[in-house]
Amino acid sequence: MDLKEESFIQLSVPAEAENSLLEMTPERVRQEIERYKELCSALEQDCVELQTAKEAAEQRTRELWKEGEYFHKHLEQQMSVSRVCVASCQETIHLAKEERSRLRQEKQMLEKRLEQVKRRGLAEDLATLLPSLPERKMVFKGQVTDKEDVSTLTLTPLIHYPLPGGSALITFEKPEVAQRIMELKEHVVELSHGEELDKCRVQVRAEPVELLLPSALEISLSRSCRRILVSGLPSLGIPEETLLDKLELFFSKTKNGGGEVETLEFLDDTSQVMLSFVQDGVAEQLIARGCVQFPIRKAKYEIKISPYVSGDITSLQLRPSRCARTVLLSGIPDVLDEELTRDALEIHFQKSSRGGGEVDALSYVPEGRQAVAVFREDVG
Repeated sequence: MDLKEESFIQLSVPAEAENSLLEMTPERVRQEIERYKELCSALEQDCVELQTAKEAAEQRTRELWKEGEYFHKHLEQQMSVSRVCVASCQETIHLAKEERSRLRQEKQMLEKRLEQVKRRGLAEDLATLLPSLPERKMVFKGQVTDKEDVSTLTLTPLIHYPLPGGSALITFEKPEVAQRIMELKEHVVELSHGEELDKCRVQVRAEPVELLLPSALEISLSRSCRRILVSGLPSLGIPEETLLDKLELFFSKTKNGGGEVETLEFLDDTSQVMLSFVQDGVAEQLIARGCVQFPIRKAKYEIKISPYVSGDITSLQLRPSRCARTVLLSGIPDVLDEELTRDALEIHFQKSSRGGGEVDALSYVPEGRQAVAVFREDVG
């Protein structure tokens, strides 16, 4: 092997040096050795610097690796929290959608019910607005024909008006007095008695009484095929239970044109009896007769048999109306007892010097209590 094949580091040799290798002298060799020593020293210094740079790079790599692991772990934690938040938000959105759907269905149901109430013409409120037309037994006294003509039925409404505690209704004989009291609005009333008058003066407010009155009413009538209305019963001082037993016994016999009786009862506020049979046809036969002889106490009395007609209110129209002679007083404190307060109010509003006049009626409700006033038709 020559020198080039065994050398790990091959240094470039100047051309002139190659030409002079054959002419080397000992001095020249020493110079070359020194030069190569310097080159070797420079190489060793470069190796040290490269090793230092390598170690620094490895240290930085380890630091960056640790930072990467930290950021990766932190990112995973954030992603886990985000997944929980997303799941919670999705659940909240789902619940909100269900609630919105439920509210939409409830709204539709309420709108449907409201529409039904409107179509019935506020029939559900008749018990409050028109207590003369509840679900009750009624006797219609008039001409019955088979013709489909339009008939009229005159009704006298009884309006229920709620009175809260600390208020009063006062009715004057003259409408102009009520109008004057409402125009003044605020009134200072002495509610005390005895010597300390100045300590019990209170201020009450006068307001009009607004009512809803029926303007048009439609009733659908249907004739019962098993019921009859018995009227013209004698007044003999017989208890109602006894009279009902005798009627049931009489109309249960086929020889009297009757049959098995299902129910019978007196109609409210009348002397008529509603009687129901089990079988069809019995009621029609008795109605065709019109009258029968009813034996009681060794005598016979002619009683009348009429069809039993039931009715449903199909339409009701109301109109607002203001009471001409009645005023609502509010803000009355509970200073005196009920009777003294009523007397004090009546005395105050009877005085013409205070804008009042002759009082026809006065109703007072103390604080903590409630009442209902009933308005009838003013025929005076």
